[in-house]
Amino acid sequence: MTVHSRPELMRTIDVDRIKAAIAAAESAASGEIRVSVSRFFWGSVRRAAERAFVRMGMTRTKDRTGVLFFIVPARKKFIVLGDEGIHAKVGQEFWDCVAGLMSEHFRKGEFTEGLVEAIGEAGRQLAAYYPCDPTIDLNELADDVDFGEN
Repeated sequence: MTVHSRPELMRTIDVDRIKAAIAAAESAASGEIRVSVSRFFWGSVRRAAERAFVRMGMTRTKDRTGVLFFIVPARKKFIVLGDEGIHAKVGQEFWDCVAGLMSEHFRKGEFTEGLVEAIGEAGRQLAAYYPCDPTIDLNELADDVDFGEN
């Protein structure tokens, strides 16, 4: 299945499964994971993802452990961004690996599966370096899929 627009992807993905994957990943880790589906735009996908990262409050997490999955369906592009706390621990190679997992699924039209698997992998790495302490950890950001502006 080829998805060419944000509305098509919105109808294709199972938002509840993605939210459940985010909640499960965050239950084991002191980190925040978000998914954003962008409208079409010209310009750099990375810069748009970085703007979304800031707009969504991801730079304000306690340990700078936010992870953003930023998808631009109309351009068939996505990027995975980790804030400086988690990026310093896992490095760019990890984000490239996560992107590879997503790409395999996305090529087959398995958008929900790709996101769920990638979210799980990001959660495992967050938990390895920033395990959850239920006595002090809060859910700092919403688990909803963001369909806002980039």
